[in-house]
Amino acid sequence: MPTLSLPLSNLLRNKESFKRLIAHFKYLHTRRGIWTVNTSSPWISSSRGPKSALVSWRQVPVGQLTAGDMCTSSSEDKTSWLWSIYNETKQQTQDLIPVISNNFVNPDTIFANNQMSLQDIEIYGFDYDYTLAFYSSHLHTLIFNIARDILIDEHRYPEGLKEYDYMPNFVIRGLHYDVQKALLMKIDAFHYIQLGTVYRGLNPVPEKEVIAMYEGSHVPLEIMSDFYGKSSHGHTMKQFMDIFSLPEMTLLSCVNDYFLKHNIDYEPVHLYKDVKEAIGDVHVRGIMYRAVEADIEKYICYGEQTHAVLRKLSKNGKKMFLITNSPFDFVDRGMNYIVGKDWRDLFDVVIVQADKPGFFNDRRKPFRRVTDKGVLLWDRIHHLEKGQIYKQGNLYEFLRLTGWRGSKVLYFGDHIYSDLADLTLKHGWRTGAIIPELRKEIKIMNTEEYVHTMTWLQALTGLLEQMQVHRDPASQTVIQQWINEREEMRLRTKDIFNAQFGSLFRTYHNPTYFSRRLSRFADIYMPSLSCLLNYDLQHTFYPRRTPLQHESPIWPEQTSTGAMNIPFQTPNRHIRKISEE
Repeated sequence: MPTLSLPLSNLLRNKESFKRLIAHFKYLHTRRGIWTVNTSSPWISSSRGPKSALVSWRQVPVGQLTAGDMCTSSSEDKTSWLWSIYNETKQQTQDLIPVISNNFVNPDTIFANNQMSLQDIEIYGFDYDYTLAFYSSHLHTLIFNIARDILIDEHRYPEGLKEYDYMPNFVIRGLHYDVQKALLMKIDAFHYIQLGTVYRGLNPVPEKEVIAMYEGSHVPLEIMSDFYGKSSHGHTMKQFMDIFSLPEMTLLSCVNDYFLKHNIDYEPVHLYKDVKEAIGDVHVRGIMYRAVEADIEKYICYGEQTHAVLRKLSKNGKKMFLITNSPFDFVDRGMNYIVGKDWRDLFDVVIVQADKPGFFNDRRKPFRRVTDKGVLLWDRIHHLEKGQIYKQGNLYEFLRLTGWRGSKVLYFGDHIYSDLADLTLKHGWRTGAIIPELRKEIKIMNTEEYVHTMTWLQALTGLLEQMQVHRDPASQTVIQQWINEREEMRLRTKDIFNAQFGSLFRTYHNPTYFSRRLSRFADIYMPSLSCLLNYDLQHTFYPRRTPLQHESPIWPEQTSTGAMNIPFQTPNRHIRKISEE
């Protein structure tokens, strides 16, 4: 997630605030020494004003930070001294809030994991669902209800399941499901379970029980899901990376909850397979497709400006192609609504029912041409012609027929594994991840509550790190109160995103497993394709140099100034970076 750091130019508007910021956080985050502000030393020169102060380092043992106070022998005096440091730190932190609050992250930013210039991109490729087409929450309710009824009518599950309705805010994407234990959970980038986010049915599992079941909170690699997040080959974990998986996770939780409440002895593996099959039937049987086509305005969101993005690329001479797992009739109906009846004129190649991720790996499936009425033709495909529709096929044949190879191709999709992983690892394409949840999370990050809580949380963590050396009972009593306060704030920062599972991108301080895969397989990521309208097609995306743990905690370079609350381009104006690496 973007950090709560500030652009250097904004900080320099108020040098006193900047000096306080540096001195305060250096004090909190540095061991065995303190930072002081040396107003007599040059730091940065400017022809417009005097030189700023230098933040300098002075080696002092931690135990001697304030020698007069630290030598007190009275427990009461030591307790008072610790609370005075606490109160001073809190006041200094509160003084920084107005400065930080003026620099919100722009939710329409494109974020870079890897340096990439649009000037080098000649061909743009797209997935369809949740990339070109965005769906309303009604679609997830529809999928949940149909799959629930399939369980009841065809798998002979209890009628009482009809008591459950879809809960749009219960789960988040990227969660893992232990198939054999029937547990839904959030796992971080280091394979550790985030305690407090393990659910059996609709109820959280106590931390002690989780630790007992897994002999700790670490999930070994051998029981994690395979490369595409699936549970197979003896693996017991399934990772849900698809946005369409939200109703599936919710249905799994509801059915588990019903069985637990009614003391029904059941086999979790059968339950998982039955729910998976029921959700699959909603797609495979075309039930979802027919429902969307029958009431397209209810299910498809028109406001993502997909048509404007495609026309911008076409106007600038870019080639475009579409590779989707959805059937042609469904895509055609949606694109007619989103873009217009001439949507096929914008694409050089259209491939439907591609069977991704198999499309990227299986060389055996040839392309077949599809007529406008959905009839499959038998003739061999020697060329991929503009205006024609093709089914299945494979990427290797696609590369042979088009010659579109390497880093001149940029492909957008919402599924980190099925859409992006193989393309970046095996074929050198550039990749863009569409993460609709990002816009909501950034808006939460921009709230005063989040900024205030996160700033004080970081400051208190630094204070704990410094003061933990005091092992006497009086000091430890105070420090334990600080630890309790920190834990309460950590829970608050989780709940502000989602009461059950928190942020899509964070497990407290660590990145989630989802974030780790996103950073590995996506060159850039954004809430929607509409973000491309804010950049010209010569723009270069630069990843920010975020500090490693052993590096300085305050770096002006770590801030992506393009993400701050500054104007984006107008027809005669381009985005400019305030500061560069």
